Amino acid sequence: MVILREAHELSVTEATRRGVAGLVADAEQGADLVVTRHHRPVAVVVGIARLTELEEAAADLRDLALVLARTATDAGGRTSLDDVLRAYGHTRESIADTPDDD
Repeated sequence: MVILREAHELSVTEATRRGVAGLVADAEQGADLVVTRHHRPVAVVVGIARLTELEEAAADLRDLALVLARTATDAGGRTSLDDVLRAYGHTRESIADTPDDD
């Protein structure tokens, strides 16, 4: 999976020359910019739409990891709601009789 699409690399010096307005304009147009110092990536400039895509992808990956972990560790045992309520000293009726906090 490619996180940054066809990212353009530029040095800190180049980024300084282009200025914030230039970097923001490129990011608004969909460019992914990787800023390097001594040929090592130190920062990324992306537009807000791209950031939203990346955050959604990260959330999807977290959900997938949780599903995979649960699938791998599922022993098949299930606990009924009534057993849980009984363990805490309640019944369905006692819960139903509890006033709502409005």
